This record gives sequence, C-alpha cells and structure tokens, in this order.
Amino acid sequence: MTIHPGLLLHVSGAEEPQLKAGIRAAHNARAQLPDLMMEIVVQGPAVAFLQSGSALEPELASDLTDLGPVHVAVLACANSMRSIGVKPDELLRGVIVVPAAVAHLATRQLDGWAYIRV
Repeated sequence: MTIHPGLLLHVSGAEEPQLKAGIRAAHNARAQLPDLMMEIVVQGPAVAFLQSGSALEPELASDLTDLGPVHVAVLACANSMRSIGVKPDELLRGVIVVPAAVAHLATRQLDGWAYIRV
C-alpha cells in the first residue's frame, strides 16, 4: 500500500448536499485512514456554506472536530469568495483561505497528495 502525504476532498458547486457529501467522505476516509492528513477544499458557490450563520455551521462545527486526532483542514477558495461576495472575516472559525483552489489542488497533487472530487 502506498502512503500519501494527505487526502484532498474537493467540493464545488452551489448546493448544500455537495458540502455535506464532503464531510461524509471525510468521516468515511477517517475510519479507514485514521492517521492521514485531510483537507476539504471548497470552491465555487459552496463557499457560502462556510460562513458563520450558514445552514451547515452546526454540522461543520461538530462533525469536523469529531474526525479524530489528525487535523482535517477546511479550505475556502478566495477567488470563489470574491465572486459571491464573501469576506474572510465572515467565515467560520478555523476555515483557511487559499488564493486559488485550483492552484492549491495542483500543488498538493504534485506533492503526492491523493485527490477525490466529491
């Protein structure tokens, strides 16, 4: 079995179920890969669900902290945020902003991370 530096879960689109599927995928992956670093990279209109007060705030706040001792980072695309008018200070605590999701995903893959589009 090849060990990768981490797992990228790429979520894009505009619907709440897409981000929920990313969270569910993180849970499923954590069950089989408990020591693997994970990033949920959110791009497109789905970044709106990363705002404080969004419909998914309770799920994100509780579910992501329950994924285990290894950190699961949630990353938001700054380009997508700008497109829909979301400011960094409006995001849930702990969400990391990357300048461009596409560049982040490419860099991680070149570094050996496994990629899953959710």
